[in-house]
Amino acid sequence: MTEKIKIPHTLILLLAMMLVAYLATWIVPQGFFETITLDNGRQSVVPGTFQLSEEKTRLTPMDFFVAIPRAFAGAQDVIFFVFIIGGVLAIARSTGTIDALIGSLLERFGKKPHMLIFMVIFSFAMASGVIGAAGEYIPFILILVGLCRAMRLDAMTAVGMTVTGYGIGYGVSAFNPFTVMIAQSISNVPIYSGIELRLAIFVPFVVIGFHHVWSYAKTVLANPDASLTAHIPCPLKGTDKANYPKITLAHKLILLGLVVTIITAVWGISQHGWYLDELGALFILWGLFTVIVGRLNADEAAEQFIEGVKELANTAMLVGVARGIALILEDGQILHSLVYGMSFPLSYVGSEIAAVGMLVMQTLLNLFIPSGSGQAYVTIPLLAPVGDLVGVNRQVVVLAYQFGDGFSNMIIPTNAVLMGIIGMAGIPYHLWFRFCLPLLTKLMVAAAIVLVAAVLLDYGADVQPVLSINGK
Repeated sequence: MTEKIKIPHTLILLLAMMLVAYLATWIVPQGFFETITLDNGRQSVVPGTFQLSEEKTRLTPMDFFVAIPRAFAGAQDVIFFVFIIGGVLAIARSTGTIDALIGSLLERFGKKPHMLIFMVIFSFAMASGVIGAAGEYIPFILILVGLCRAMRLDAMTAVGMTVTGYGIGYGVSAFNPFTVMIAQSISNVPIYSGIELRLAIFVPFVVIGFHHVWSYAKTVLANPDASLTAHIPCPLKGTDKANYPKITLAHKLILLGLVVTIITAVWGISQHGWYLDELGALFILWGLFTVIVGRLNADEAAEQFIEGVKELANTAMLVGVARGIALILEDGQILHSLVYGMSFPLSYVGSEIAAVGMLVMQTLLNLFIPSGSGQAYVTIPLLAPVGDLVGVNRQVVVLAYQFGDGFSNMIIPTNAVLMGIIGMAGIPYHLWFRFCLPLLTKLMVAAAIVLVAAVLLDYGADVQPVLSINGK
């Protein structure tokens, strides 16, 4: 029966979502909150100031189509970073370094795939939780796809372990400067307070993610035809190797250069606020280093780089169009209306239900505001006073925001990093959705239990600011 149902291409699905968003701008009442400019230059909404727009903004069909190239411009940092990574990795592959690395990892983990899966999920979750790593995982995808393919697994397993670590790291982060620190500062609670609970739930949530990915991987090992991607061409063009090359001195130097590149990126992100522009520059330098150490001539390196970029044209399209959904909602002035409509009912329910409702609200809003910090500036100023009203401590409000933003990062098609990852692995979005939805459900249930327990245990009462409902 399922074979008879033709699933549209991921690009068509994203364009359909853009169309739904466009139609919503004609149906949903337009409104806005007043905003203020904070010391860091970011805009934050002012609670209690929502009002409907006196003059309606009607987007024309031309506005819809103009939003597409504007969306590409808005996502240019991710698009060009993906192009750079694809080109540089193609150069590295041409030197045999990637194949040699896969062969080395196979010797260590070939008979222990569960160890590899746990190690990747745990490590990526740690990196996301501490420094907010996300786009930095894109360079690893093709390496993990090749490794999984050699271990009789599939591309879905490679993406599963990567994105699971990324999402859980953001969801239960103890230190993430882009989510925890911002949300707590807006909530007027001490930065990094309440860390004990977040540290305590880190491993249990990682275990949930590992169990899901490993259960799928075991199924594929037992029956390769059960793979969700069995009918999808491998992005590595099926270049299976029975004998992988041994690592030479040149390979080791190239891999050392990659390690130095990543360490430098981590330092730049944490100390100087670097992001994709600077990371792209670092990988270009690594590419030049690889050309020299790998003794490639200039023409060969240029051809390999261009071929790597070509292979990721589809991914760039998906990343660009995904940005258009939120752009349409912003242009149609209904983004604040959606936030207000979701937050208003929470003031009329009990504290436990309100906490879980905040989780659901943050999850849904992440589809429209895929930026973690951007979501904090829009929602936390509204939900913190609501929490005061219904008896939900602001520390719990922050936790609900973290869960909703982090876990849904793994599945929302407006997340440019996610679309870049699955695009590089050659996985259509509908297949990823099928794999990820059960995992997201498990994580959401666990998150709801933690939130209810946090309310019952009065989590955050020691740092709850003494404020009136109006924040005075």
